[in-house]
Amino acid sequence: MDKRMHSYQVVVVGAGPAGLSAAEAAAAQGCSVLLLDAQPAAGGQVWRRDAALGMPARSRTLQSRLDALGVTRLPQSEVVGAFGRQLLVRCGRESLEVGFGSLVIATGARELLLPFPGWTLPGVTGAGGAQALAKQGWPVRGKRVLVAGSGPLLLASAETLQRHGARVLGIHEQLGRTGLAGFAAGLWRWPGKLAQAAQLRGRLRGVPYRADSHVLRALGQGQLEAVEIRAGGRISTIECDMLACGFGLVPNVELACALGCDLDESRVHPLVRVDAYQRTSAEDVYAVGEACGIGGVDCARVEGRIAGLAAAGAPERARRLFRLRSRARRFGKHLERHFILRDELRALADEDTIVCRCEDVTMGALSLCRDVREMRLMTRCGMGPCQGRICGTAIAETRRLPRAGLRFPVFPVPLAVLAGSSRKRPAGIFSGVVK
Repeated sequence: MDKRMHSYQVVVVGAGPAGLSAAEAAAAQGCSVLLLDAQPAAGGQVWRRDAALGMPARSRTLQSRLDALGVTRLPQSEVVGAFGRQLLVRCGRESLEVGFGSLVIATGARELLLPFPGWTLPGVTGAGGAQALAKQGWPVRGKRVLVAGSGPLLLASAETLQRHGARVLGIHEQLGRTGLAGFAAGLWRWPGKLAQAAQLRGRLRGVPYRADSHVLRALGQGQLEAVEIRAGGRISTIECDMLACGFGLVPNVELACALGCDLDESRVHPLVRVDAYQRTSAEDVYAVGEACGIGGVDCARVEGRIAGLAAAGAPERARRLFRLRSRARRFGKHLERHFILRDELRALADEDTIVCRCEDVTMGALSLCRDVREMRLMTRCGMGPCQGRICGTAIAETRRLPRAGLRFPVFPVPLAVLAGSSRKRPAGIFSGVVK
């Protein structure tokens, strides 16, 4: 692409299952479609290309369909900001301006990471992060790995790690046996999910699965050496080389927020508000998948199709998918209802535990602050390269404080990207975080 303004009838941001489905649905209606994604290969986290095993069949089929329909794909690109019906897009150190008739936000979710003593040690990652590293070729063969936290992602992460040669010592789920039994008992409504869970557990036979068990601290001198675990009323120490620990997922709503879309802020981690056609409060802007609430790959795919059809001017076709979406969304509610984090997980960090890794801010330093504004003014918490994406969600969960408002740009960018754009920018554009 050159640096002239490019315009498309439909622009989709995010090339996971939701974004791929939205792009396919819109292109099948004859629209010109641009698909943007920050990663070098499409698929998102669920369908991430595996360096050893290749691309999942469903993703490969859908991407072939996009190519046949003439969808323009722009990998390794990020939307920095939006002005009216124009997006400022970063591609490396270059900037592009993209005009759209309709925009579909399919930005997915990220892991919820809760701070605990030792969580910044090398060897400690999120459960989803460990899965992504293994797929991308990170050497895990022969490593002793402990998987902990909460939710079905633990099984998927453990299976991926084991498939790549890791020795999974155990899976530690914070939810108790009663809660797990309640979740499992309701899976008959989604036979596909039940079969998937059974297959994962079958592949992990021999790997201990501990309910009512969670991490207390990670131990080591400059590198993870062991993890202290509480299982019921018993505390034990397990030697390991790697800890994959995640406590669920948090919707990515930064781009939606920058576009002025209304959010449902009745919960700790806000969701994008949408109508029956996945339309947001911003004109001709749609949101799909995990940005609207954690629902899984099936929900993401059907919501993507609904939004793609609606954005392409085919609402009657979109309506035919409403019942399928309702069924898929009920699974998300089933997950949310059962995998509730226990209060003690929010109090694991002691005063010396670093909460903001970018700025080396400890929990003790934050204890003196009354709100998020004071945290930023007094400690610079949330003002580093990640712009609060890690510590902001952790603080929201542990302190029940709302995240600070978003400022332009959406992601840290080189000044050259901002300077390379010909469009007039609003006052204060350079007050955002840049590098």
